[in-house]
Amino acid sequence: MKKLILTALIGVLSLNVMAQQKILQTAGQTQLGDFAPQFAELNDKVLFGPEVWNDSTLSLHDRERFQQEMIFPIGEPNTAYAQYFVGNSYLAPLSAAQIPFSNVTFEPGCRNNWHIHKATSGGGQMLVGVAGRGWYQEEGKPAVEILPGTVIHIPANVKHWHGAAKDSWFAHLAFSVPGENTSNEWLEPVDEATYFAL
Repeated sequence: MKKLILTALIGVLSLNVMAQQKILQTAGQTQLGDFAPQFAELNDKVLFGPEVWNDSTLSLHDRERFQQEMIFPIGEPNTAYAQYFVGNSYLAPLSAAQIPFSNVTFEPGCRNNWHIHKATSGGGQMLVGVAGRGWYQEEGKPAVEILPGTVIHIPANVKHWHGAAKDSWFAHLAFSVPGENTSNEWLEPVDEATYFAL
């Protein structure tokens, strides 16, 4: 009987100590630190770090939902293309073989300018929604909502834009469709009134 009481007491004390410990949410630094330390550190800083989540317009619930949906790395700040975006975006190249593709993450309200993926044959782009909520629009057509699992096929030589909803983080995979004489032409930003009416 003494042994049973002692075991129960140790169990209660252990639970009490565990309840007082702060739980640190990470994207894998603890588990991946020895295997892929740089990836783990960057993923934790970018996906769960305070520098990304300082935007007070998002509720804790919205942030947690985006983090749970996100399965690809966010990547580095997209400084090479920042001049063609309103707001901050992040780029994580995932593959350069066969069909090049990247994960692109947009902060709330971030969107790219109108642009055209030019090609004399083939070409274009395909987007696959990964996390959060975003928009895609072709010139002269209504905007289409992109959610996780949404697939958007963008033919070559079609003027369009895509980005996050004003109140949601958003991520999509961007596949560059192979073609001949491919290039991108960046154009004007999306009209503010049009965007905020979505």
